[in-house]
Amino acid sequence: MAKVALVTGAARGIGLAAAKRFLADDWRVALLDIDGDNLARTFAALAKPETTMAITCDVADPSGVTRSVNSVKERFGRLDALVNNAGIAIFKPILEVTYEDWSRVMAVNLTGPFLCTQAAAPVMRDNGGGAIVNITSISGLRASTLRTAYGTSKAGLAHLTKQQAAELAAIGIRVNAIAPGPVDTAMAKAVHTPEIRKDYHDHMPLNRYGLEEELAEAIYFLAGDRASYITGQVLCVDGGFDSTGIGLPTLRAEKRNG
Repeated sequence: MAKVALVTGAARGIGLAAAKRFLADDWRVALLDIDGDNLARTFAALAKPETTMAITCDVADPSGVTRSVNSVKERFGRLDALVNNAGIAIFKPILEVTYEDWSRVMAVNLTGPFLCTQAAAPVMRDNGGGAIVNITSISGLRASTLRTAYGTSKAGLAHLTKQQAAELAAIGIRVNAIAPGPVDTAMAKAVHTPEIRKDYHDHMPLNRYGLEEELAEAIYFLAGDRASYITGQVLCVDGGFDSTGIGLPTLRAEKRNG
């Protein structure tokens, strides 16, 4: 029987790219997103009604998450992979972050993966196990301006990944995380000015933004059998951004002038 993946935040961006990657290898995929209109357009564009389903849900809503996972089980009979990709970003100076800003970012980015995993794990267990991939961020590993709530939520998710991995291994579930660097998503295009993009390029060995499809490949690997001995890890998919200090602009200039 074909395997089943549930991908949150799947109406666009990295989530949609991941869903397409699963479908390319004949998985069945449940696409979940809070934006019902956009999700409906995505579902129609995929044109795979036999192997996909669309679920409108806020991952921060416990009862909604429970209903969503139950609907996947009812439709497909099993669940083999969960991709906790849904997330939001509110970029403000630290003294301007409101309680409502902080609470909503934490609810979606940290509580959401907690709730989805709590709901999905028993279904995976009953089918012999599975894999969970949390989408954290390079902002959860390296502090930068305007990301007090976002970066802290993603740092928490990186640790939640390890906690989940430590306990869920006993029921056959592996849990890992992907930490994307700058990726050409709609979110990045909306908030990264040309100056910010240049700053990123200056500190990345690969000297470019990533593609959504490149993130999807890493997600698919961690969710599949080829990663069967990997759990509790955070994989940076960031063009080398996290591993590199200062000096790249100077080095590049010297190479051009040499």
